[in-house]
Amino acid sequence: MILVINNHGQYNHRIHRTLHYLKIPSELVPNTTSLEDIEAKNPSGLILGGGPSVERSGNSIEYVKKLDYPILGICLGHQIIAQAYGGQISSAVSESYAQIQINILDENDIFRGLGPQLDVWASHKDEVTQLPPEFKVLASSTICDVEAMKHPEKPVYGIQFHPEVYHTPEGPKVFENFYEVCKKYNKTE
Repeated sequence: MILVINNHGQYNHRIHRTLHYLKIPSELVPNTTSLEDIEAKNPSGLILGGGPSVERSGNSIEYVKKLDYPILGICLGHQIIAQAYGGQISSAVSESYAQIQINILDENDIFRGLGPQLDVWASHKDEVTQLPPEFKVLASSTICDVEAMKHPEKPVYGIQFHPEVYHTPEGPKVFENFYEVCKKYNKTE
C-alpha cells in the first residue's frame, strides 16, 4: 500500500483517487501522522502531495529524512525532498499554472516509456533552484531546470509537475512506474 501524505494541496485527494482508479492500494493520511504510525502501516512507498508551503508540511520533512521507503514528491513534496537533502527552493522566476512540455533527460524508473518529451500540468510558484548534492536531474523545461530529480542511491524521486490531473495525459503511467519501483524495492504485493 502506498501512503499519500496530505500536505493541504488542492490535488492531494485527486492523487489518492487516481491511484484507486489504477487499482494501486493506497491511503490518504495527514502530514501530522507520527513516524511510528507511518511505520505501523507498513507502506510499500510514500507519495508526498502538494501544498501551500513548507511551513504547513507537518512531518513530511521527517518522513524524508528518517524513513526508508520509496518516495515520490509531487510539487511541494518535490521541494521538501530537495530541502531535506540540502538543496534550495525559492520563488520561480516564471510563475506558471499551465500545461507545458518537459524534456526527459533520463527515463530512469519513473519516466520509463515516456520520453523524450512529456506534456504536463505545471504549477510553478516555488521550485528547486539548487539541486541537492549528488541528486540527478531527470527532467527539465524552458521555465524550470529541475522538473524532476532522483536521489543517487535511494528510490527517492521529486517531480515539480502534477501527474494526477487531466492536463498531464500520461500522468497515470508515472504512478504505475512508481508503484513498480515500490514493488521491486519491497519485493512484495
